[in-house]
This record gives sequence, C-alpha cells and structure tokens, in this order.
Amino acid sequence: MSPTKISSLLTYALVSGAVGFATAKIFDVLANRNLPLSWSLPALVGILALSIWLWTRGLTSRLHGRPGTKPIDPLVVARSVAIAMATSRTGALVGGFVVGVIAALLGGWDVPYVREQILAGAVTAVMSLLAVLAGLGLERACRVPPDSAAPSSMERL
Repeated sequence: MSPTKISSLLTYALVSGAVGFATAKIFDVLANRNLPLSWSLPALVGILALSIWLWTRGLTSRLHGRPGTKPIDPLVVARSVAIAMATSRTGALVGGFVVGVIAALLGGWDVPYVREQILAGAVTAVMSLLAVLAGLGLERACRVPPDSAAPSSMERL
C-alpha cells in the first residue's frame, strides 16, 4: 500500500463538496426547506477522531516497545493502516459534503434556524479535519522505518 496523498484527500473533499452543494440545492427546490444538519453529526465525527487518536497513542507505545506494553502482532498493524486510510478518507468526504451544504445555506444567514445549521456544519467540518489528521497520524505511526531489516516490498505497511 502506498501512503495517503493529501492531493487525493483534497480531491475527495472537493467532489463531495460539489455533491453536498447540489444535494442541498435540490433538497431546497423539491422539499421547499433546507437540508437539515444535526448536532449528532459533529459529535459522531469527533468521537471517531478521538478514538483514532487514542488508538494511535496506544499503538505507538507498543510499536516502540515501551515498558509495560506487549509486543504487537504485525497483522494488527496492517489492519490499523487500513482503518487509518478509511478514517482519513471518511473525514475528507464528510467534511467536503458539509462545506458544500454550508455554501448552499449561506444565502439564508439572516434566519436563526439557518445560522444554527451553518454552525452545526462548521463544527462538523472542524471535526472532520481532526478525523483526517488522526487517520494520517495513525497511518504515519504504522510506517516501517527505512533503516530496518524489512524487505523492500514491505517498506510501508
């Protein structure tokens, strides 16, 4: 597996942002109301970011063989990389979608309900950025150092 590229994450965010904008506009035309953004979404994405960050801390301790930690199975590291990649992509997709919805809602800023929706979307976008950073951090923690005796095909898990 190759490491996650920032350009790929930006592409995911831009495409999902366009989808979010279009979805919000279509929802407005067809349902004659705004696409609702719930406060449970930033809480959920924040819990994801926090759990991945905590996982990274625990995994790093075990990978470095700190006292009081058990050695880690290489398969767990490989699975952690997969989860890290999924987390960073999910954060980019959710964040992009929500920013697209926010862009569609900005015209109604003077309405208190819309302001609350924009605020919920902004908090979700920040939590999504934290999820992306946590996923990238976990992925980086799982890299094999280049000076190790690992075969070249296993340079990075």
